[in-house]
Amino acid sequence: KKMKKLIAIAAAAAIVAMTGMAMAADTNTLTVQASVSGTCKFSSSTSTLNFGALDPSSAADANTNTTTQFWCTKGVTTDSITAGQGLHWSGAQRQMLAAGTSGDLIPYDLTLTPDSNANAGPTSPRTLTIAGSIVNADYINKTADNYSDTVTLTLTP
Repeated sequence: KKMKKLIAIAAAAAIVAMTGMAMAADTNTLTVQASVSGTCKFSSSTSTLNFGALDPSSAADANTNTTTQFWCTKGVTTDSITAGQGLHWSGAQRQMLAAGTSGDLIPYDLTLTPDSNANAGPTSPRTLTIAGSIVNADYINKTADNYSDTVTLTLTP
């Protein structure tokens, strides 16, 4: 009994002593960071520019166009879209190669024209118009065949 009383008195004395003590507080400032990458992406990985059937009896140049979608991070103020040389480049000219054994090539030109909209991220894609032209004299004496080329378009922020 005496021991219990002594323990109770000691505990009470400790509580009284603690309430008289001042406790010190401290703070810490946490900095939270992230960065959003300036990026540009095409909405699909392939596009087709189809000139259709070229009629050698026509005196007209062949012209066609297609569109594809792309987006760049909001705030990216410059973007560069370039067309590679293609698989059958010669000198300064892109060319389509005949599928058969003739080895015939048809030169063509490409023009890339992005719309004038501001870059606003993936939920607001932009449109790239891809125009192609073939000079009439470059196809009127070619072998009847299917012609093609593959050109890589590169989009850079």
